[in-house]
Formats: sequence, C-alpha cells, structure tokens
Amino acid sequence: GFMTRYERKIFDDLKSPHLKYWVPFIWFGNLASKARKEGRIRDSVDLQTLMNEMNKYRSWCSLLFGYDWVGIPLVYTQVVTLAVYTFFFACLIGRQFLDTDQGYQGHDLDIYIPIFTLLQFFFYAGWLKV
Repeated sequence: GFMTRYERKIFDDLKSPHLKYWVPFIWFGNLASKARKEGRIRDSVDLQTLMNEMNKYRSWCSLLFGYDWVGIPLVYTQVVTLAVYTFFFACLIGRQFLDTDQGYQGHDLDIYIPIFTLLQFFFYAGWLKV
C-alpha cells in the first residue's frame, strides 16, 4: 500500500545484486525537492529538516543491512561460551579464602556462597545469551 502499481513495477524491474532499500529514499528526496519548487513546502529549512531526518533513517537502514551482511561465525559463539564457563569455574576455585597451611580445626573446606562471583557469572552469561 505504500507504492503504486507503477512504482512497484519500476522497483521490481530494477536490477541490483544487493537489497534495494535505498530506492524509495531517492524517490522521497526527489518528491520533496519537487514539492519545494512547487511551493508545497514553504521554507528551505523545512525541506532541510525533512532531508536530514530521511538521511538519518536511511543510514540506520544501511547500518542494519551491514549487520545482516556480515555474519558472526558459529565458532566465535562457541569459543566465547567456553571462555565464560571456564572463567566461572576458575573463579569458583580461585576465590576460596581458606589457608590450608594454618591447619584450622574443622575447617577442611571453605564452603560459602560466592555472591559477587555468582553476580559476575550471571552478567557474563546474560550478555552471552544476548
């Protein structure tokens, strides 16, 4: 519903090896310039504001297209997952505070809940899932 049948035919007949998201932006710019010349847009500042916002939106579409174009290899996510879990396991072992050389009676194991290590793991695992 955003294009006429004639515009849709022109859009479909346009040959491009990549996405054609930019074509309607060109059409919009031409129509806005034509509207300014015809007096439908009263001030050049208004036209400039329209064009700036359109260019901002076009750059966002381009950025999104770039993210879609360059994929993240699957092995990267696997390596990061392994690194996060290995780091957490090392933190659980390495952040124990019991000095076994002191020979404390009844303190063979230092069992406590490492709250900050758990928080750190939850943040890392959460970021990993995102």
